[in-house]
Amino acid sequence: MSERFAGKILFATGAARGLGKAIVERFLADGASVVAFDNNAENLTTAEAQWATDGWATHAWAASERVLAVVGDVRQRADVQAAVDAAVARWGRIDVLANVAGIAREDHFLEIDQADWQRIIDINLTGVFNVAQLVARQMAAQLSGGVIINMASKNGIAAEVKYAHYNATKAGVILLTKTMALDLADHNIRVNAVAPGYVLTPMAAEIDPPEFMDFYKERLIPLNRLGRPEDVAGAFAFLASDDAQFITGHTLVIDGGQTSGDGRKLGAYPRA
Repeated sequence: MSERFAGKILFATGAARGLGKAIVERFLADGASVVAFDNNAENLTTAEAQWATDGWATHAWAASERVLAVVGDVRQRADVQAAVDAAVARWGRIDVLANVAGIAREDHFLEIDQADWQRIIDINLTGVFNVAQLVARQMAAQLSGGVIINMASKNGIAAEVKYAHYNATKAGVILLTKTMALDLADHNIRVNAVAPGYVLTPMAAEIDPPEFMDFYKERLIPLNRLGRPEDVAGAFAFLASDDAQFITGHTLVIDGGQTSGDGRKLGAYPRA
């Protein structure tokens, strides 16, 4: 634990599980206070109870005083604005946005249902826009500005079969991030994205069986393991910190080297 973000306010979406939860926990460990925004009230209640008992109270403020849990949907601008207003009413500002909420599913392109296409677009791309714009308006009104970090994916850089809907949204997030960085620089707001590769999360476990995960890390990832949520949380912490104060418009890939090559690992053929 450190005090790297002591006194800072993080607004995190998708905060109740997976990568969003890991990011919240990293920022809590580094001293931040957090607006934890998620659409699943049960998951959020469970996470909030865990944060209250996991040792965060060793900081200057107890976890119950440092976490503001808000149930809402990134597709609903009124929900997002209410959470922004609640954060400002409590702490006066928002310093960092972790724009994480997203969904995925596996479908062959010929079999994608229009409703599933629209839902993924609405959450992964329009939802990112909704949250980013409303939080950025608050940051622009602050003399201190802020930092926005959007959740992209290596799938927004290199396509993966059966994920046309997901891939398209993540590619959109990457170019949205670049454009936001240009538009918001004069407001002292830095905007970057993180593009994880295959990370072992609850969402990944719901889609893929363990044998697929074993195949993936053995055949496709040079570092020979799947990503961990804390790998991604560390990237968010770096980009939010003063160590990254001259970085904006960048997409940081966290994929164990997968997108560095053509998919063939050293020793894969002939078989070692």
